[in-house]
Amino acid sequence: MLYCKYLICAAAVAVVAQGALLCRAQAGETVFDELRFGVSTSVQSGSEREDAVFPEASVFFDPFGQHLATEWGEKLLRPRIAVGTSVGTSGQATQVFAGLSWTADLTERVFAEVGFGGVWHDGALTTNDDGPELGCHALFREYVGAGYRIDAHWNILAQVAHASHAKLCDGPNDGMTRAGVQVGYRF
Repeated sequence: MLYCKYLICAAAVAVVAQGALLCRAQAGETVFDELRFGVSTSVQSGSEREDAVFPEASVFFDPFGQHLATEWGEKLLRPRIAVGTSVGTSGQATQVFAGLSWTADLTERVFAEVGFGGVWHDGALTTNDDGPELGCHALFREYVGAGYRIDAHWNILAQVAHASHAKLCDGPNDGMTRAGVQVGYRF
């Protein structure tokens, strides 16, 4: 079962990445902006805590030209699109997510990032003795992060991501909150 989760998530990221590269080649412009890999862990306590480490991968697209924006207001109007996965290990929930992401440069190398979107997961909905009870499979997802650009291509980012249904479906709403570190490569 765990092997299948890894295989499905890896295939999803590969399909998205391949599609992005084809778009780039056909359009002659860079739409495929960044690829990130990392790891996270649950920061919840008690019975809501997920006792696992979660490998993560994300693909970012920049169809609105956020990298060209210079003013804060202009950056708000040009979010990047993110698609990714957080792979459940030790029987914990796997997430597949997508959403919008905004980056603010604090210095030439230091940046902050926020994102909002949705997530689908395969975790427990109502009865779970070892992790959160999530109520429904489709959840909202938001994250905040702080990063450092090593050079023009490589960066490292620490982030905290939360997913819950905001009481928009029946059932419990423990949510999932995970914190981790990712390494990114911008094209």
